[in-house]
Amino acid sequence: MEKKDYYNILGVSRAASPEEIKKAYRQAALRYHPDRNPGNKEAEERFKEAAQAYSILADPDKRSVYNRFGHDGLRGEGFGGFQGFDSSIFGDFEDILGNFFGFSFGDLFGMGSGRRRATAQRGRDLALELELTLEEAAHGVEKEIQVARAELCSACQGRKTAPGTRKSTCPHCQGQGQVRYQQGFFVVSRTCSRCGGTGEIVATPCSECKGGGTRRQKRTLTIRIPAGAADGTRLRLQGEGEAGEKDYLQGDLYVVTRVRKHPFFERDEHNLTCRIEIAFSQAALGVTVEIPTLEGNETLKIPAGTQPGEVFRIKGKGLRDLDGRRKGDLFVKIDVRVPEDLSKDQKSLLRQFADSRGETLEGVEKGPAQKAKNIFH
Repeated sequence: MEKKDYYNILGVSRAASPEEIKKAYRQAALRYHPDRNPGNKEAEERFKEAAQAYSILADPDKRSVYNRFGHDGLRGEGFGGFQGFDSSIFGDFEDILGNFFGFSFGDLFGMGSGRRRATAQRGRDLALELELTLEEAAHGVEKEIQVARAELCSACQGRKTAPGTRKSTCPHCQGQGQVRYQQGFFVVSRTCSRCGGTGEIVATPCSECKGGGTRRQKRTLTIRIPAGAADGTRLRLQGEGEAGEKDYLQGDLYVVTRVRKHPFFERDEHNLTCRIEIAFSQAALGVTVEIPTLEGNETLKIPAGTQPGEVFRIKGKGLRDLDGRRKGDLFVKIDVRVPEDLSKDQKSLLRQFADSRGETLEGVEKGPAQKAKNIFH
């Protein structure tokens, strides 16, 4: 079943600001809340769809991946499907909406209630563009690419603490990850500002990563571009994105190919087209010419009487599709070259030829006008 567009679910444009997205989500959550729609399965589904859409569009990194690659870009762990949904998006609204209606969002989504801490996250996905020549796209090629990414600190292995030390319980939230306070009639909870929701603090940070757990590194990777890659082909390198927190998966790297314009060939999916120029006499009498292809030269027999603009096909000289099952063709369009620098003798010979064909060179040729008259009357 085709997945719904997240922007359509919330009823906002793709250029919507974070504030507009947040407002649209809040309105949808209130409108479709199950307590306002008891027994209405459709409303419950709409409520869950709005929550899932907000979980992607409220996160700048996930929104960027979704804008570039759509739902396909969100298939990695932590992105794909509602089962990978991150309930922490309800931090702003759970106590207000949940207490108002008498239960928590965690209960609605089968996540249970109780203490909530910030959870370790899968590493961020990365994307880059790679430029190819048409020849490289046609035959496939190995390329070296450089990626700047966050990697686990080699000194602390992502623990963030100096060797021989441990994290301690956050004294501000007592290890809960959240602090709760009264606001009017409501009890509101917020992510602990001291520990960032983890419930722990790093008293003695690692000197190498300054307690971040990761360090930015430049890596050179080798990627195999398959034959038939097109402009905009997306390749996924699993686990080659940025590091997540310790013991969590790295993100993925998406490589988008860009194929440079070729000076001779034009590409139409798996087919190629080109134009060649032949002389007037060659078009009239016929000629055999050599045609360059991406696999070497091919001979093409051009029959006598070929007209300007005629197209000839050379089978199997296009590009393969990505799965290698089919290969396109090469289409050759003929341009006829009219000489501009005829000598006196050549002009005389051409006049004799025209006379022998009954073609008028002096005065007004009535033939085309008569043909037009027949068309319009």
